Amino acid sequence: MTDVLVVAKSVRREFPDGRYGTNVVLRDVDCRIASGARIALTGPSGSGKTTLLHLLGGLDRPTHGSIDWPGLGPFDELRPRHVGFVFQAPSLFPALTVLQNVELPAVLAGEDIQAGSMAARLLEAFGLGGLAGKLPEELSGGQAQRVAMVRALLLGPGLLLADEPTGQLDSRTAQLFFDTVLDCLEGSGAALVVATHDETVAARMATRWIMDHGLLFTEPWRGRMP
Repeated sequence: MTDVLVVAKSVRREFPDGRYGTNVVLRDVDCRIASGARIALTGPSGSGKTTLLHLLGGLDRPTHGSIDWPGLGPFDELRPRHVGFVFQAPSLFPALTVLQNVELPAVLAGEDIQAGSMAARLLEAFGLGGLAGKLPEELSGGQAQRVAMVRALLLGPGLLLADEPTGQLDSRTAQLFFDTVLDCLEGSGAALVVATHDETVAARMATRWIMDHGLLFTEPWRGRMP
């Protein structure tokens, strides 16, 4: 297996717009994600970060250009095993308990035999062990975000994509949360791409990508900005 997980070439994403005909959200994006990458995807709201994450995770397809997953496998096998996704909006199923929400990817993948014990361990690691039997409506926004991250980590994905995962957490909780995420990925070879406005989160990633008006700028940015 190659250590290049994802390759995007000349990717363009357009959406119909009743007023202007077409809204171009991504413009000729080229990028690749290697095994073990730690990437912060930054830029202003509306610049295309969420759209790019959806494309990289196979949740959407480009209007033009191509995306391939040489290190993860064919498109129809990406989820739920090989790609984990944490959405910015609430994404827990309201009729399922916290534990059932976390176990769902394993159930869908037909690997539910040991999912309960793994889910319980991850919930404990994220400080959520006492909430396993709760319904999503009983959680705070920050708790729901942490549960969504646990669900994304359950099957040990090769690529983890997170859209503003600390948006509803206070600064101290966000740092502890991110400590746990990085600990869970340590040594696994999994790549992490985080779209974020939180500079403290971005500063912990090895590489920064910047989006501006649908254009992606990649650079070997490391550590804190001067």
